Amino acid sequence: MLLYCCGLRRNEVCLLKVSDIDSQRMVLRITHGKGGVDRDVPMSPKLLETLREYWRWMRPQTYLFPGTEKGWRVDRPITAKMVWAAVEFAAKRAGITKHVSPHLIRHSYATHQLEAGMDLKTLQVLLGHGDLETTARYLHLSKNHLQAISTPLDRVGTKPATEVPRSRRLRKPE
Repeated sequence: MLLYCCGLRRNEVCLLKVSDIDSQRMVLRITHGKGGVDRDVPMSPKLLETLREYWRWMRPQTYLFPGTEKGWRVDRPITAKMVWAAVEFAAKRAGITKHVSPHLIRHSYATHQLEAGMDLKTLQVLLGHGDLETTARYLHLSKNHLQAISTPLDRVGTKPATEVPRSRRLRKPE
């Protein structure tokens, strides 16, 4: 849920701390982003409720998803392999037979946000990209989205062609 709802990288999920959840502002604080960039990403009410339910069940202390050592839970982050395993397990349970990766989920988040009308600059900030070209380079728009986009001319009030006066129009003799 975190990968898709917030567009996180797998390592960002691993390093999330309980204290990174700001339920008052409805954001997750990402403090270990790529390149050392910190950012806030919005959370949905559904995600917050799921995280609360998870917290009541697991009672994590420091890291939201604590790792294990010799089969025992320890207060250190899970590994990136565990995120991969969780994604593969979820895909299998959902009946998805194609290859699914944590980055594919992040990519889907970005594509769906753009298709929903989010501007590229906002998406850049939410994804934690330092360069706008990085965001633009790996986003692929669906054909439906491209076909639904209007041109500036479509948004301007114009008269139908039959009502436009023409200088070479033949005039009826009066």
